[in-house]
Amino acid sequence: MLTRRQFSKLLAGSPLLASSKFGPASAASLSPAQDMAQALTQSRDLLIKGGTVIDPSQNLHAPLDVAVKDGKILQVAPDIPADGSRNVLSAKGKIVTPGLIDVHVHVFEGVGPTGLNADQYCLGRGVTTAVDAGSTGYFSIAGFRQYVIKPSATRIFAMVDIGARGTLMGLVGNYSNLDWVNPQRTAQAAEANKPDVVAIKTRLSKEIAGANDLEVLKRALLAAELCHLPLMVHIGDTYSPLPQILRQLRRGDILTHCYTGRPNGPLDANGKIIPEMLECRERGVLFDIGDGGPHLSLDVAEKCIQQNFLPDTIGTDLGGLSYNGPVYDLVTEVSKFLLLGLSLDQVIERVTLRPTRMFNFGVELGTLRPGTVADITVLEVREGTFVFGDSTGKKRTGRQKLQSTATIRAGKVYVNRSDDVAKPDASTRTEEQV
Repeated sequence: MLTRRQFSKLLAGSPLLASSKFGPASAASLSPAQDMAQALTQSRDLLIKGGTVIDPSQNLHAPLDVAVKDGKILQVAPDIPADGSRNVLSAKGKIVTPGLIDVHVHVFEGVGPTGLNADQYCLGRGVTTAVDAGSTGYFSIAGFRQYVIKPSATRIFAMVDIGARGTLMGLVGNYSNLDWVNPQRTAQAAEANKPDVVAIKTRLSKEIAGANDLEVLKRALLAAELCHLPLMVHIGDTYSPLPQILRQLRRGDILTHCYTGRPNGPLDANGKIIPEMLECRERGVLFDIGDGGPHLSLDVAEKCIQQNFLPDTIGTDLGGLSYNGPVYDLVTEVSKFLLLGLSLDQVIERVTLRPTRMFNFGVELGTLRPGTVADITVLEVREGTFVFGDSTGKKRTGRQKLQSTATIRAGKVYVNRSDDVAKPDASTRTEEQV
């Protein structure tokens, strides 16, 4: 595994680095009067040429080139001439998408057992935007913002956990002392750290909440209401029956680990989706994968998908306990759902467009629309034999796996060398264990 310094050198050494700066980019649109002819005559910082663009926000799936200038998308069109482009990145035989968004990660590096370096494990694997799912509580969110969000090249947002110590500490019984579960202080911390904070988080499994799960949920909902943010709720082996939890979720709240194979999951004894899950979807509750290692059963996912209950987002729950399997990274997680029958367009939508409907990022992401920030991911679809695992230890064999080859963040290009920074398995094997 590369150190952070080694990975930074890898990025800095790329011959494809553009000159544009990092930092939040404005989502202001180009003037409507600027037509294709004018765009063709402008100098371009970067031209991504020869790829197949998949952009669900614009219903695009076609061979198109993408031009970038001043950190923003300048043009998406067929056969843009290379003349006038400072850098040209060939995407021949590859897929070009809006920058991938992982709505569920843990990237409080150096604090607790699960925090990863975002630039290595997110940006370095095709993810331009990541949402940390409650690694911090109210007393540490300001530090996370100062020492992780601000210096990272990856665009990072955060949820504040209802427990003062956050999720990152990995403590059993984290909510056992309800004095540490303070909705007012949680809401105040979230409000003070907006716009970087986009949600409140709570975890209701027995080992964390014990018999307090419904009281913790009540307090988390109050915190979310006080700061006008959605609540992400972690389920799986809860003390209380899942229907009691689901009935309290509001429109715009998020249920993560939606395909858990642990007790009190989404299926009844006959393998049918429980009515309360369907009622939640009907009233606008959203559903995230949140694999994380212990939280995804491929069998449960398959049964739900067969009943037309698809996830809204494919978050990884990537952290120090799952980066080396069975999660690895977002593109591997997405590949599992290709195996389960979702189309390429469906999985791309769930890691580009749909996350922007889950959270208010304050900037237009998940699109290649001209005038928006140039966050772009270049992917290839590898054909072969790939073995995917889940939390139960079961394995399934797929014939396709997505691989990130380059990431553009606010117009700056990074060549992904995931074979160097990812799992130790050699990607050139005929059968690759993923």
